[in-house]
Amino acid sequence: MELRVLKYFLTVAREENITRAAETLFITQPTLSRQLAELEEELGTKLFVRGKKKITLTEDGMLLRRRAAEMMELEEKIEREFGQSDENLSGVITIGAAETKAAELLPRLITSFREMYPAVTFDIYSDIASHVKERIDRGLADIGLLVEPDEIDKYEILKLGIDDRCGILMSAQSPLAAKQSISIDDLASLPVVANKRPSIQAFYRNALGEGYDRLNVIATFNLINNAAHFARQNLGYVFTIEGALNGENADGTVFRPFYPELRQSAFLVWKKYQPLSRAVKKFIEHFTMLAGHSAP
Repeated sequence: MELRVLKYFLTVAREENITRAAETLFITQPTLSRQLAELEEELGTKLFVRGKKKITLTEDGMLLRRRAAEMMELEEKIEREFGQSDENLSGVITIGAAETKAAELLPRLITSFREMYPAVTFDIYSDIASHVKERIDRGLADIGLLVEPDEIDKYEILKLGIDDRCGILMSAQSPLAAKQSISIDDLASLPVVANKRPSIQAFYRNALGEGYDRLNVIATFNLINNAAHFARQNLGYVFTIEGALNGENADGTVFRPFYPELRQSAFLVWKKYQPLSRAVKKFIEHFTMLAGHSAP
């Protein structure tokens, strides 16, 4: 399977029309149709449903589009990473970032790094930790910014010395908003919105005790932004960490930490035993220096 043919496939998937795709690719329509037919034959499956005015992807076609896009992304990374020297770095560094206060470091670090290497740019991908790690494992992200308790043993780790306080996001109109901190017992019988990830639930269960399992959980979430609407509308109490959501108070919500205090540590991670591009190595060194830590 040639990357060139996959590029043809992605163009057709985007244009939804063979003629327009052929014009975009500067090849003839019969040539493009033949290449697509050979691709379907090679994979042993139908990739398109051909209608009168447009073509659409089959389920297998949608799967191939995702995989082909990943392959194109990897090809671009390979092309960027070779032919560089330390004195003339260029390319794109991809950072996967979970919801954490440590992400506030990125603008300053990126700006100061680009003062030394202006040809380097950055792509920041925000998602839950498991998806960030999946992209690192696939080579689609160079480094990740994560918080415990995620499994990070298979990665190189730089502990940042930054901790996020765990607590509850709630409406400023809630009676609990008058408290400086809250306990698990304060949430008894109240509508709670909890993180759905098993590792996070186990973390809270171990830290907060049996009261966690007695909570009135009305919904679960993977990212805080949509869950925060429960707090904004005074309809739920949302488990989160302090650095996960900006704009509290301004949007009618407040964050209250747990008592006893509960914290999660932030880490910079990258894949073990995998050669890094010169730009990524330099950025990790830069991150280490400015964060005030020794390199691992």
